[in-house]
Amino acid sequence: MNRAARSIAPPSPPSPSDTAKRLLPWLVAVALFMESLDTTILNTAVPAISSALHVAPLSMKAVLASYTLSLAVFIPISGWMADRFGTRLVFASAIGIFTLGSFLCGISSNIHWLVAFRILQGCGGAMMVPVGRLTLVRTFAKSDLLRAMSFVSIPALVAPMLGPIAGGLIVGYLQWRFIFFVNIPIGLTGLILVHLHLPDYREKHTPPLDVVGLILFGSGVALLSYVLEIFGEHRLSAGSMSGLLALSIALLAGYGIHGSTLPFPLLKLKLFGIRTFRAAVSGSFFTRLGIGGVPFLLPLLYQVGLGFTPIQSGLLVMPQAIASMGMKTIMPRLLSRIGYRGVLISNTVILGVLLMVFATIGLQTPVWVIVLQAFLYGAFTSLQYTSMNTLVFADIKEEDASSASSIASTAQQMSISFGVAAAGLATAFFVPSTHSNPAEMIHGIHKALIALGILTIVSTIVFLKLKSGDGDDVSLHKVLHPGG
Repeated sequence: MNRAARSIAPPSPPSPSDTAKRLLPWLVAVALFMESLDTTILNTAVPAISSALHVAPLSMKAVLASYTLSLAVFIPISGWMADRFGTRLVFASAIGIFTLGSFLCGISSNIHWLVAFRILQGCGGAMMVPVGRLTLVRTFAKSDLLRAMSFVSIPALVAPMLGPIAGGLIVGYLQWRFIFFVNIPIGLTGLILVHLHLPDYREKHTPPLDVVGLILFGSGVALLSYVLEIFGEHRLSAGSMSGLLALSIALLAGYGIHGSTLPFPLLKLKLFGIRTFRAAVSGSFFTRLGIGGVPFLLPLLYQVGLGFTPIQSGLLVMPQAIASMGMKTIMPRLLSRIGYRGVLISNTVILGVLLMVFATIGLQTPVWVIVLQAFLYGAFTSLQYTSMNTLVFADIKEEDASSASSIASTAQQMSISFGVAAAGLATAFFVPSTHSNPAEMIHGIHKALIALGILTIVSTIVFLKLKSGDGDDVSLHKVLHPGG
């Protein structure tokens, strides 16, 4: 019996039933959907909530930022929690905390309570995604992991597109509190299904928690997230922003030094020595610098530049969601024929080109052309994200799966913030400060999209270091094309 098999807690958990295997991707997908939706659905309701709570709209930034900061701090501890207390208990607790936080946010009577309960929501959300992903990795063989992950990744693509539309409809026809209440029936259903069907994996011997590492890394990531959240605003001077940025980098560097001296650090940075893991995590990070700002730029282009309403703008990005779901059936065949290296290199270039194609949209562009571009972009984005998410675990040993999941989820959360910051920087650079003329606004956003497209193409460099056989156990490329 190998080391990985011995590390599972005795008695070994029974093999998941066929029903559990069928339901597990749905469970993780629903949890990911709730977590992803919550990051965007609130944006549309900011004016209504600020009015109801009698605060300035700018004060609502704390409500948005508190959730992101909570995610950044608690994601790194999720792998250790799953190893120590078991995937079933931690995943159920995460859904329960998230659902409770949603209810408490919905009944909040002032902004201070709302911020506090958003932090509680973030605690649950931080645990849901990495622990759910870890459960998938330990349940499915690597040859089946691609199909499971491709299904689970769809909500992460769909939720940010549905968020603004759902938020607008809820505020328009119901009340802002239902933005939070909508999570309650989903969460309660998830709790029941987790109790009945989620496999319970845990480690036999869990090392003590690296508290110093948690403080260094958690505070460094939280501070960096905060800097990115307020990026482009004028509440802090350039000197203060630079000081906070330097402090966050120093804390993260301190964790790097601290973690290298421990046998059981909070996050195993030595995993970056594995080529496929390094390419997947760093590639995901740098790719999102370009494409991560699209949900920010396109609504700006459609609404401010082209004059569409928020609902119309939301409907124009819906083809991305449809294409993301359609790509699920094609994706395994593409990866089995071309392999990870070929797919990620070519697909990253295609995404960069598509970003620059968005820069051709103007006042005279037919709606069907915009819809077609959105559809293509959604398909290739789905392929990109799922390929990177599954390549993370291609060469990871069983005992390192929890740490790999935590690192990948932390990097993904940070890349989202970096992507929005990059889009904000590009927009601030190219768009005039007074954009009363829609033509000037459109022209500036076009330049920003071209810049981000070039940045996306440059990020292909990361994937050039992959070899043709990397990830074949997951994609089945080697099986279908021996010697390829």
